[in-house]
Amino acid sequence: AYTPYQPEASQGTLQVLYEYQSMMAGLTGLAVSNASLYDGASALAEALLMAVRANRKSKSKRILIPRTLHPLYRRAAHAIIHNQGLELLEVPYDPAGGHTPVEALAPWAGQDIAALVIAQPNFFGVLEDVDALTDWAHQHNALAVAVVNPTALAVLKPPGQWGARGADIACGDGQPLGAPLSSGGPYFGFLCCRQDLVRQMPGRLVGRTVDLDGKPGFTLTLQAREQHIRRSKATSNICTNQGLMVTAATLYLTLLGPHGLEQVAARCHANTRALLEQLSAIPGVSPLFNRPLFHEAVLKLPRSAGAVLEALRTHGILGGLDLSGDYPELGDAVLICATETKDAADLRAYATALAAVV
Repeated sequence: AYTPYQPEASQGTLQVLYEYQSMMAGLTGLAVSNASLYDGASALAEALLMAVRANRKSKSKRILIPRTLHPLYRRAAHAIIHNQGLELLEVPYDPAGGHTPVEALAPWAGQDIAALVIAQPNFFGVLEDVDALTDWAHQHNALAVAVVNPTALAVLKPPGQWGARGADIACGDGQPLGAPLSSGGPYFGFLCCRQDLVRQMPGRLVGRTVDLDGKPGFTLTLQAREQHIRRSKATSNICTNQGLMVTAATLYLTLLGPHGLEQVAARCHANTRALLEQLSAIPGVSPLFNRPLFHEAVLKLPRSAGAVLEALRTHGILGGLDLSGDYPELGDAVLICATETKDAADLRAYATALAAVV
């Protein structure tokens, strides 16, 4: 859905977008949110371009990106930014914990780095030491770019409170906020930042104002950043957003409220812990990492992950993601997840089926 160019456009549309921005700023603990982007991967790419523009302490276009970040995010970000001269440097993870220890950043200490990407939770579902990573970035004059699950923010520390100063930019995919799974989309991406970075933010921004009669209203603001005015000097060539999906997410968040979203996040975590406990009781099946997690986990299987997942499909169960393609070093490993949509019977059915096919 296109956002209008005219600053005085439909007050209903603008108010919904304003409410959405307010909610996302509250979830992330940052001052400003835009009116959304295409999806989480493109939001990350825009966040990285923004970080390079905004970091006045660095002349570098090099960005540290963890190997524990979603592989599709890494590939999409590279495809979007590499022709603009940005370089992504991959940070290894700890094979025991599945996280990115701050010690893994040592090779870049003292070098000119524009930004450090921090995923919370990461692709393996593992929780990172976000405080240490954020502080490392700032100590080395790099911006901290958070990639987060919005549901997890109901129970985890928001990016704006990471470390001593908080993350500078936060982004992610809005699918968990009431958007149904649908062959990859449509979803929406969100992007939030500190107040002093707002003029480097891409996409539409809706602000609140008063008209000539003193009545409150809403308007598109700071449009001089955008391509229909600044052309090649704009912060981004993006010219639309996901207004329909943002409207759905705004209604979802409004209906749930802060306590309701916290309950959703708590149930996601509890379901995954319960599923992990049941599956780990099966001979030959064990969790691969020993760190705290949110609602995803990596399981080590006794035989081919692809064959096991195919066998589970015959039982009517989509059992997870085979990690051998993107992480061959993990061997026969599968990424599992149990969200708030699952109940105890679903978890038992998965465990029973897996025990029958491994």
